[in-house]
Amino acid sequence: MAVGTGNIWRFPRIVASNGGGSFLVAWVVFLLLWSVPLMIVEFAFGKRAGRGAVGAFEKLAGRGSGWMGGWVALCATAIMFYYSVVAGWCLRYLWAALTGELERQGAEPFWSGYAGSPAALLTHALALLLAIGVVWFGVRGIERVATLLIPSLAVLVVILAIRAVTLPGAVRGLEFLFRPDWQALGDVRIWLQALTQNAWDTGAGWGLILTYAIYMRAREDVPLNAFLIGFGNNSMSLLAGIMVLCTVFAINPGARDEIVGAGNEGLTFIWMPQLFAQMPAGRVFMVLFFLALSFAALTSLISMIELASRILMDTGMPRRRAVGWVTGAGLVFGAPSALSLDFLHNQDWVWGVGLMLSGLFFALGARRFGLERLRREVVNADGCDLRIGRWWNFLVAVVVPVEAVILMVWWLWEARGWDPGGWLDPFRPESVGTVLLQFGVALVALVGVNRWLGRRRPVEVD
Repeated sequence: MAVGTGNIWRFPRIVASNGGGSFLVAWVVFLLLWSVPLMIVEFAFGKRAGRGAVGAFEKLAGRGSGWMGGWVALCATAIMFYYSVVAGWCLRYLWAALTGELERQGAEPFWSGYAGSPAALLTHALALLLAIGVVWFGVRGIERVATLLIPSLAVLVVILAIRAVTLPGAVRGLEFLFRPDWQALGDVRIWLQALTQNAWDTGAGWGLILTYAIYMRAREDVPLNAFLIGFGNNSMSLLAGIMVLCTVFAINPGARDEIVGAGNEGLTFIWMPQLFAQMPAGRVFMVLFFLALSFAALTSLISMIELASRILMDTGMPRRRAVGWVTGAGLVFGAPSALSLDFLHNQDWVWGVGLMLSGLFFALGARRFGLERLRREVVNADGCDLRIGRWWNFLVAVVVPVEAVILMVWWLWEARGWDPGGWLDPFRPESVGTVLLQFGVALVALVGVNRWLGRRRPVEVD
């Protein structure tokens, strides 16, 4: 669930843009101050309630709180609609790398001819159907596929990282990544970017962990799972950073300045193929890179589909009918992102900011249930070897809400600078206006159906 494309394509670019080793210091701090505390909340909610996000909030945070769970589910589902497009890109590039098509056409012409075309619509459908095929068979199907794909992904990333560090000149990449400039930590932007990366990268506050936690064994260790996911996810990000930055510094040191402003798509689908083309046996490693990226995308997409399906299942709908409805919605609502990069960027912007609000709602929901009660009855329940102290109560009650508000305000303030003349225009792809409009419509609708959300009939876990 946690390891996705954000680990492999966003993390290296953000590290390159924010001082390398200095960023890593702040990034680890916020792993402990944002990601792990929220993951513990999600595990506790899913394990205790045995329901999806809406039902868990209604049951644990009290009647009238279902709309907050609805917001969590809406954010993750809206991300699913365009994430399947990104997964389709990964699959298409894997095929192009295998056949040599990418080398023959060149990275930039291939991307410009593919992105936003009908071919991207087809790969969107392919990625969605592959992930749906796993969720169709329930949690056992998810477990079997994850047991294959996640170790395979880890092996691929380790191979690519080893190859990168053995390139002549790769040591410059390692020095940049691991040597912090302590004075740079006085720059508040590095800390805000590190907090953002944790919010988008680990999956904390998305509702995905809550959904998987429904299937936990009674004596499963909640804190241990949260710490393993947090540090495991960030370890994969670090390996990806080694892989990309060592390759960049070894093959073309000047390219670091280019990838900083390239965006996620530019780094992954334009710059990395160009760098692999200059590497000995580059085609082999290019195939491994896009294979790893495809595995990462599909495993995350599976978790998003399971979340959306679980919400419908909690109403009494059988799994396969719920998965069918999610499939139809994904195909329809993902199509605009497949055919327009502006639309995809808009959705990524709006619901990326929305995730900060999801994290805030988890903290508020845990406070309404009672943090000490949640810690005593669920987090530190029987089977827990790694016991959590009262410091967690303070982090969830105070620190996480403050972080969530700061992040939302900061990103919206940043958006004013991107387009000073049109920052309130709701029809600009990445404006404050489009966030306010879509948030407003969603929140009004969720509050409006809140009474219905509380009357839904839960079903037994399958």
